[in-house]
Amino acid sequence: MTKSQPSRPIPPKMGKPPVGGGPPGMGPMIGEKPKQFKATIRELIAYAKQYIPLVMIALVLALVGAILNVVGPDIISDMTNTISSGLATSINLDEIKRLGILLAFMYGFGLLFNYAQGFIMATVTQRITKKMRTDISDKMPRIPLKYFDKTSIGNVLSRVTNDIDTIGQTLNNSLGSLVSGLATFVGALVMMFYTNWIMAISAILSTIIGFAFMSIIMKGSQKYFIAQQMELGMINGHIEETYAGHTIVKAYNGEENAKKVFHDINERLYTNAWKSQFMSGLMMPVMTFVGNFGYVVVCVVGAILVNNDVIQIGTIVAFMMYIRLFTQPLAQLAQAATSMQSTAAASERVFEFLKEEELEDESEKTQKLATAKGDVEFKNVRFGYDEEHTIIKNFSASVKAGQKVAIVGPTGAGKTTLVNLLMRFYEVNGGEISIDGIPIHSLTRENVHDLFCMVLQDTWIFEGTIRENIVFSKENVTDEQVEQACRAVGLHHFIKTLPNGYDTVLNDNANLSTGQKQLITIARAMIENAPLLILDEATSSVDTRTEILIQKAMDELANGRTSFVIAHRLSTIKNADLIIVMKDGDIIETGNHEELLANGGFYAELYNSQFEDAS
Repeated sequence: MTKSQPSRPIPPKMGKPPVGGGPPGMGPMIGEKPKQFKATIRELIAYAKQYIPLVMIALVLALVGAILNVVGPDIISDMTNTISSGLATSINLDEIKRLGILLAFMYGFGLLFNYAQGFIMATVTQRITKKMRTDISDKMPRIPLKYFDKTSIGNVLSRVTNDIDTIGQTLNNSLGSLVSGLATFVGALVMMFYTNWIMAISAILSTIIGFAFMSIIMKGSQKYFIAQQMELGMINGHIEETYAGHTIVKAYNGEENAKKVFHDINERLYTNAWKSQFMSGLMMPVMTFVGNFGYVVVCVVGAILVNNDVIQIGTIVAFMMYIRLFTQPLAQLAQAATSMQSTAAASERVFEFLKEEELEDESEKTQKLATAKGDVEFKNVRFGYDEEHTIIKNFSASVKAGQKVAIVGPTGAGKTTLVNLLMRFYEVNGGEISIDGIPIHSLTRENVHDLFCMVLQDTWIFEGTIRENIVFSKENVTDEQVEQACRAVGLHHFIKTLPNGYDTVLNDNANLSTGQKQLITIARAMIENAPLLILDEATSSVDTRTEILIQKAMDELANGRTSFVIAHRLSTIKNADLIIVMKDGDIIETGNHEELLANGGFYAELYNSQFEDAS
């Protein structure tokens, strides 16, 4: 994507960028009150319910693998006893060989089962994250544009990238560790009691301290993992906004303020990340201590039992291994539990996005306008971005097919908002807008968008060739049509001077002026060839000579089409059939250029003031 971006995100699958000029931007919408860990995990399980059978298969494989692994120390115990009993006479090598082969087969099959379990869990977690990305992609076209007015683009991107990546990575590691660790833990526990209950109780009591530390650390670290994901979303939003508008930041000497905001967020992110990772890192040292303490207990209690002829030395050897098999899964479970904190925090943000209010379902609408003559009527239209502030009040106007309608007025009068309503980027609070006598709310949004081609003040150029940028989502466009559109806007000669002509790739390194980018968007509108046209300050970014050239091209483009032109330079709309003068959301004057000047009203004041300012 090039650095020239629209002030609003493009609604996916709509094929047209929205018109700017909405309500003031607001900060990132971060969930003020995090959900409980258990509730979010339950929600994640419900979301992935179709994969539960695969998880159950992995659990069975992990159980079988764990059984094979935990039975091993019992065989080693028999080998040790066979060796110790034969020290005084001769060692039974045939028995040792038999036990060794049996042990090798058991550990080998245990490896295969654990490999299969890991393969299944990796597949499941990647399918879950793939489903999340797909659901978010499908969700975006259904979210009203007002959501993007109150949420920074960087914060939305952070949910799609960072949060889902966190879910995929931690879920893959944590879920596999939880399954295998739990299976090994239970298996080791059973085998310890099967071998000797006295030493089993001694080993368990020695690890109670580990459980206590685990619960304390898990409870204390959850809030830091949640805060870490929130701050990550905020820092992404700040960076995206700052670098997207780096020219403005530099022009207004805002670097220090931008750096201060960044460092404040970065400091909070560092603090929360440090605390969460530090508490997570405590797990391994604690569990290492618990394991070593368990070895001491086993040796002491085992020595007493051997001395009293209750057990043999092989049992102590087996319990030394059981302690490892018992405490190592505890460490895995503890590490997986802390990782699940990140999963829960990231999942909460993803589910929060997936639960956002959606646009009205239009699947039942059957009425369609394949094309339109271009009659447009506004009947008592009322609208406000929130209920407390009405911007457009009782707006009514009738536009005939083929007319060029100019909408003028001071900033904040409601000009761009009117076009947003016409394109159904927002829904009216009252009244009705119709095209060819058909209310637009009875048509699907996609149908309404197909009836318009538009050129905005902010250019939108994506990374691709010039030809791809001009054709965009239009199908069956010939090279001749592309060249004809570029000739009409005076862009063909410039393109032919480029090394690759129309196949030149536009990216961050493309050396195009703002005016040239605007000409590309105008050629795109010509290719769209829709019956209605919207021009929102389309010539404001070009020089006077280019403006004259574009104006001629626009007159040709508007020929036979109903066109709505939003303009601040009133000299560019003198040939409009109808000029609508707006102020404070109301139409205060209508007529053509000569009539409005003759009336000596607000339009005349605006027109004359521009020439006074120019002089």
